[in-house]
Amino acid sequence: MPGAIASQFGRLTRSANNVSPLLPLAGVGAILVGLTLVTPFAFEAFGDNAFIALAIAAGLLTVAATRLAERAPPAHALWLIFGLGIALRLYVLLFDPLLSSDIYRYVWDGRVQAAGINPYRYFPAHEALAFLRDGTIFPHINRADFAVTIYPPVAQFFFLMVTRIGESVAVMRMALLGCEAVTVTLIVLLLRRMDCSPTRVIAYLWHPLPLWEIANSGHVDALMVALMLLGLWIALTGHALRGAIVIALSALVKPIAAPVLAGIWRPWDLKMPLVVIAAAALCYLPYLSVGWGVLGFLTKGYLTEEGISGGNDLWLLSLWRLVFGEHRGDVVAYVVLAALVLVFKGLSVARCSHHTIASRLAGINMLLLIALLMFSPNYPWYFLVITPFAALCGSMPTWVASIGALLLSEQLDWDFYIPRMVTKSILFGGLLLAWAFTAWRTHTADTGASQ
Repeated sequence: MPGAIASQFGRLTRSANNVSPLLPLAGVGAILVGLTLVTPFAFEAFGDNAFIALAIAAGLLTVAATRLAERAPPAHALWLIFGLGIALRLYVLLFDPLLSSDIYRYVWDGRVQAAGINPYRYFPAHEALAFLRDGTIFPHINRADFAVTIYPPVAQFFFLMVTRIGESVAVMRMALLGCEAVTVTLIVLLLRRMDCSPTRVIAYLWHPLPLWEIANSGHVDALMVALMLLGLWIALTGHALRGAIVIALSALVKPIAAPVLAGIWRPWDLKMPLVVIAAAALCYLPYLSVGWGVLGFLTKGYLTEEGISGGNDLWLLSLWRLVFGEHRGDVVAYVVLAALVLVFKGLSVARCSHHTIASRLAGINMLLLIALLMFSPNYPWYFLVITPFAALCGSMPTWVASIGALLLSEQLDWDFYIPRMVTKSILFGGLLLAWAFTAWRTHTADTGASQ
């Protein structure tokens, strides 16, 4: 009798092992669809905390889906992965941006440039721009009565080109989805080059962060990520200088992409820095009629508004102050120390330029995570820069940071407000724990292999 039971259990186990991962993958996808369908309505009824809970649950499901997809036959799994990824984006396009109004500024900046006016010269409510106001875009622009644009020149070129097709949020979001299509294509190409299953692209396509921050909110970070990966692809296929130019263009959309240059630079090679500086100078040239004003709102209030100048929202500095108190000059000391850490890590990554593509991407991923930790942004869309690496590297720290970033999707006008220091402590504390666990696991594996 016991032998019969054991035999039956063995047959059941073998049967379970033979079940195609496509079935559970489809099941996870169905749950993900359900969560996405209710999220806009939950946000409207219960506020940002409901959005955060549902989005984080979707992120955890994406982790599980990625594990399943890696074992699924690509020929069939890719149809499900791409089909669901596209369907989710079409759905969230039906709703106005839930968590950000930045996209209205994009359309406005394109309109201003089309009128022959430097977008860094006037804030939107200035009387000189009164003739450009309308009832669709202008009323939704944030900081309209005091802030000139903050977006660098490559972003401005993009705004101008897109608004020549149509001056609407819908057109801008479709253009940013086009950038996502480039990103997804490059992820697949890089995965194939590393001899990894292309099904790992699911980590990006089903991830809630790009879904809500690009397809719904329409953040220009989509352009930054696409250019960053394009530059990496060009550089990693043997054209480092050309790749550096494209990555420099990426950093001129959002500066958070700048550390990626270390991943393709050979130390003490001066050609690449000179080419990058020349590309940046050429991009800024059309806007220099306002002098230093080309830095826009970044130097005219943003750093103060976001608690960076005062150090209040720099997470590591805030922890230091909790223990040792606030001291004069501690912000400058912190910024210098953070810059030194990034330079040291950047040189370390640059010295590994002869290593495999996988190890170089892992080094770049780590460098970006350190940059995010050091400057601890207040908004989730800044973490879009690491989201492709969930597919390319699949490291636990990347998953923790990209999913944890959703904790920053908070709106003060809504329900119970969780202090930003608490959300950042969960996010970045989780990142530090993920690093520690990864290091411990690597050390344990190396010790076991040496015995």
